Amino acid sequence: MKTLSKEDILAVADLKTEAVPVPEWGEDVQVIVRTMTGADRDAFEQSLVNVDAEGKRTPALENMKAKLVAITVVDEAGNRMFAADEVGHLAGKSAAAINRIFSAAARLNGIGPAAEVAAAKNSEPAPSGPSTSA
Repeated sequence: MKTLSKEDILAVADLKTEAVPVPEWGEDVQVIVRTMTGADRDAFEQSLVNVDAEGKRTPALENMKAKLVAITVVDEAGNRMFAADEVGHLAGKSAAAINRIFSAAARLNGIGPAAEVAAAKNSEPAPSGPSTSA
């Protein structure tokens, strides 16, 4: 097995994309949804929590789906199309369209109950059996 160097890691094109049809926005149209970068994921998760002056944390779920759509929809060159301050505009669009894109983005990025189930299955211990090590 090859051990990757820093250069190898930085050279890997690891941001997957998926075209998502959005019939609510026109006939035969689609948007491109991309997996988040590490920085995108941190920003998304941070946007879901409010911290008050005493440091108390509470959920900030307002426009949660629009937030994920804004951070994952990209143009054909892979550049984000929406800034954080445009989430409110997206939240005003068709709920069916936003939900369709959100579902694809959540699946691509391992977010939600289905991702939790998949992660649990991947972390289950292998069945025990006789050891072949000495």
